[in-house]
Amino acid sequence: MSRTQVLDRQPAGIPDPSPIIASAHERWLVLTAAFLGWMFDGLEMGIFPLVARPALQELMHVSNDQRVGWWMAIITALFLIGAACGGLVFGWLGDRIGRVRAMAMSVLVYSIFSGLCFFAGAPWHLAVLRFVAALGMGGEWSLGVALVMECWPEARRPLLAGAIGAASNVGFALIGVLGLVFRVTTHSWRWVMLAGAAPALLTFFIRLFVPESRRWKQTVRNRALGPLAEVMTPPLRRLTLLGIAFASVCLIGTWASVQWIPLWVDQITHSAMPNAKAVAQISSALGAVLGCFAGALAGGWAGRRITYFSLCIASLITCQILFLGFTSYGWRLIAMTFIVGATTAAFYGWLPLYLPELFPTRVRATGQGVSFNFGRIVAAGGALGQGWLVSHFGGKYAQASAAITLVYGVGMVLIWFAPETRGQPLPD
Repeated sequence: MSRTQVLDRQPAGIPDPSPIIASAHERWLVLTAAFLGWMFDGLEMGIFPLVARPALQELMHVSNDQRVGWWMAIITALFLIGAACGGLVFGWLGDRIGRVRAMAMSVLVYSIFSGLCFFAGAPWHLAVLRFVAALGMGGEWSLGVALVMECWPEARRPLLAGAIGAASNVGFALIGVLGLVFRVTTHSWRWVMLAGAAPALLTFFIRLFVPESRRWKQTVRNRALGPLAEVMTPPLRRLTLLGIAFASVCLIGTWASVQWIPLWVDQITHSAMPNAKAVAQISSALGAVLGCFAGALAGGWAGRRITYFSLCIASLITCQILFLGFTSYGWRLIAMTFIVGATTAAFYGWLPLYLPELFPTRVRATGQGVSFNFGRIVAAGGALGQGWLVSHFGGKYAQASAAITLVYGVGMVLIWFAPETRGQPLPD
């Protein structure tokens, strides 16, 4: 008789005799797999900003930043929409077939299709391949967050949330280091895309060694509705909509401005310093690693709402200083890029802390996936808006980025409509 049949025959009101708390060995296996998955997520996200300008110039045989900026906007928007769709599909699979199996599938998808970008012969080839790769990347985030938060004790959640955000930025920094030692030009960018295929090896580790969430196994039998229907139905619908709004604000700030910093740096150096964009990307990523831990720990110490509000203020101020205060490349610009990376990425430590606290276990992966990935769809609109602004400002990335980051003001208002969850256990 299967475990599910045994549970179904268990008298009502009697708890499942098997423990839902993972052993220390299981917890570390889960954290290792999830950290590596998030790290490779960051590597995938960091590849295209590094290669975008030389790649698009080579594929279109142009040097005009207005055309490059528009294609950058289109490919970024499709990447975000793909990540959103992947978060929904793989989040749903994670709540249906288990976190581990779905996570292995998602990593395999983004690895294969990132590597295939090597063979792109036109901008639309990159757009399609990045869209499909993003399907897997979007799924891995929500699955990894759910798995880690369900396996580790409550007291560790702020630190783990910081690790989640920091891991992706470690990957973002690693691809920047690759760009520093390997000159990314119109003749060499394709080889960088092959680095995106490396995470495929991680799927074997996940399937062989990573244990499934015991909490998910115990609660999945009680699901009355499908997970997607439940998170979009009262009483969870209001929390889902708030989660979408909070994710949208920080994702627009990242994907419609911070991700464009390497292109801006390449522009102001007139492509005469190919390594400059890699230095800027590394600086931003290192700041982001620090910011992710700071955002999560601050949320655990001061409270979820006041932390989000403070991060919005800090991000708005630092982005305006960077994009309006610098017109030439130098160490001051790199230092300010570090600060902007820290403030704008601190949300990615806060979100893995807060989003799991809004949803019960049976729909947690789906709820997180819907919140974060619908935020990506909104951010795709922001990326297209950034492309229009770049064209409007005559190809000037800095002015366009300064305008788009005013979105942080919206987050400063919306956060006060959300519940405060500090000190509360994960809902079952």
